[in-house]
Amino acid sequence: MNRLYLQQILIDQKEAFLNRKGLIQRDIHLDNYLRTKQIVVITGVRRCGKSSLMFLIQQAMQLDESKVCYCNFDDERITSYPALLNDIYALHIEMYQTEPVFFFDEIQLIPGWERFANRMYEQGHKIFVTGSNATLLSSEISTSLTGRNKVIELFPFSFAEYLRFLKKDYALDKLSVKQRSLLLNDLGSYISMGGFPLVVSERDLDIAHALFQDILYRDIVVRFRLTNVEEIREMALFLASNIGKLFSYATLQKITGIKSLSSIKNYLSYFEAGYLFHYLRKFDYSVKKQIMNSRKVYAIDNALPNRLGFGFSGNRGRLLENVVLIELLRRGHEVFYHSNKHECDFLIRENMEIVQAIQVVYELNNENYSREINGLNEAMAAFNIPVGIIIVNFENDFTTKLPPRIDAVPAYKWLLEGDTRKD
Repeated sequence: MNRLYLQQILIDQKEAFLNRKGLIQRDIHLDNYLRTKQIVVITGVRRCGKSSLMFLIQQAMQLDESKVCYCNFDDERITSYPALLNDIYALHIEMYQTEPVFFFDEIQLIPGWERFANRMYEQGHKIFVTGSNATLLSSEISTSLTGRNKVIELFPFSFAEYLRFLKKDYALDKLSVKQRSLLLNDLGSYISMGGFPLVVSERDLDIAHALFQDILYRDIVVRFRLTNVEEIREMALFLASNIGKLFSYATLQKITGIKSLSSIKNYLSYFEAGYLFHYLRKFDYSVKKQIMNSRKVYAIDNALPNRLGFGFSGNRGRLLENVVLIELLRRGHEVFYHSNKHECDFLIRENMEIVQAIQVVYELNNENYSREINGLNEAMAAFNIPVGIIIVNFENDFTTKLPPRIDAVPAYKWLLEGDTRKD
């Protein structure tokens, strides 16, 4: 690749990177990553704000522009070759005559990047990288960077970040009837629109469809060199239409018509690697049984099932359930579901022990009251949990008549006041 051409690309990219506007602070403790000498890896679904977070990090570091060595490798003008990273480093030294701090976007597109990162780490450089594929943290890379990397798993906006982006602030302990109504309306919009920054900014769910296409083709089909594109797309659309539902390899094989069981397993792993979907296991003390049991599927963000899932937009209960699950993952929890005679949506495990049971229902009413209470009681008894939680969209007469040791929590309160992210 021509060095002058590469130099011009780097200058253009850096100018765009350093002139980002209208960003919000994410709910991440940046100090933990500013002080570390380790390589900081920011990973997460495409377009969730990784580059913006990296900008906020360099801003917090108060770096002189001459110290910033930035490159976005998701650029059609850049051709990967063995000495690319070395050339970028050399060009920076030539242009600025100073050692840089590295900020690399979509680093997974450069084979062998971890060897360069290791060498720069050994020389005392600070390195920040982003990637849109979970294979960025594959066992090979993790092994080569053992003890040298700190990971930030970034998600689309939480409800708190969504409100911050819209410049809305509610004092939960002083909500008037009007403010509570406005807050519930904002929550309804969040449940529908999700938290992808561009979708929120433009108020346009069609952006989620374009994003889905990008993830599917660029992060999955191209990366894993797949040929059955329509087959993969149909399976992804089926999963997006069945958020919060159980699935097994056999049922997927029957419903999608995909004959190869190994293909189904591979496609599921590719979707997870691209951060499209998360699969929730049934809790069992036997890991083998966990693997064999049916799993539940959830989307990385509500914009995807709302835009892609056939007839899904009206299912407010499962959309709220999806919001809660992603928030639990955002907070760093290990989550399972419970199923025996009854079902409980979420179990949280800490230090190998189940410590919390959560049921999610949009509205508690005559039709679902017994089902939700029985599922929660069964999970609490099975794991000796003192208090169970039912997260509801809003409180009503049924939420005031709950059995002892079961608390109803409005979703907005749980989302805005719950335990914080474990950075």
